[in-house]
Amino acid sequence: MKKYTNTGSKDTRSGFGAGMTELGQKNENVVALCADLIGSLKFDDFKKNHPERFFQIGIAEANMIGIAAGLTIGGKIPFTGTFANFSTGRVYDQIRQSVAYSDKNVKICASHAGLTLGEDGATHQILEDIGLMKMLPGMTVINTCDYNQTKAATLALADHHGPAYLRFGRPVVPNFTPADEPFVIGKAILLSEGTDVTIIATGHLVWEALLAAETLEAKGIAAEVINIHTIKPLDDAAILKSVAKTGCVVTAEEHNFLGGLGESVARVLALNNPKPQEFVAVNDSFGESGTPEKLMEKYKLNNQAIVEAVERVIKRK
Repeated sequence: MKKYTNTGSKDTRSGFGAGMTELGQKNENVVALCADLIGSLKFDDFKKNHPERFFQIGIAEANMIGIAAGLTIGGKIPFTGTFANFSTGRVYDQIRQSVAYSDKNVKICASHAGLTLGEDGATHQILEDIGLMKMLPGMTVINTCDYNQTKAATLALADHHGPAYLRFGRPVVPNFTPADEPFVIGKAILLSEGTDVTIIATGHLVWEALLAAETLEAKGIAAEVINIHTIKPLDDAAILKSVAKTGCVVTAEEHNFLGGLGESVARVLALNNPKPQEFVAVNDSFGESGTPEKLMEKYKLNNQAIVEAVERVIKRK
């Protein structure tokens, strides 16, 4: 199994900030809009270097989406930024009508997604956002796993025409993907090859999947690990190729199992090659206040939970 190394833990939102800083220098059509969370979204450098292209909207997220949609008419490429809960649930009508239905080139960028928002609690820990966004026709949905991949995705979105949702997080997490790895929207990344089970992970659970694969290897189980950074459009071919070899699959995500990556994978399998599947995800509940580590353990979103899911699914082959 190919080994990946944590080159230094960083928060994924800082990867977004670094991507925006680079875009500010490279693409004069890129503009940034923020809903009173400049520091949290790491917009500081962009604002400092390009004040004429930065818009502080204040705590008015619906207005932010509408303004962003309008800016596209003049050829601008707007990147909006706030917490994932406020980027999606609070402004769903505006996104549906003004961005998705109108096919506007708006990049909706969302930090503090999932349980790892931590102590702010259930009202801020959105676990339904992937489902909300992937149901919108024409919406690209990306969920990155580390600092390097988040930066690369941010850069890639500027060249991608159409509405898009980029989801990333608050905590410091292992940074393990190569800094020069190409980011291709809609293309999965095979992290390790195996023959006994396919583990398909997204976001913060990708590193946990790699740790699980190491544990499984010691038990004589060869796990194939796939990083799905683009949930829509989904890389059906990569999923089907892997599961045809292994005969079973575990999906892992920091999201409700309803509406997330796991359901998308299940649909692909149901239509093409039904195989046993286990879900590592939140079991239809809200979160609660706590440290990211304790919450991920309580809601069984870690490498041990993936190992247990693999052991269950292999018995069903």
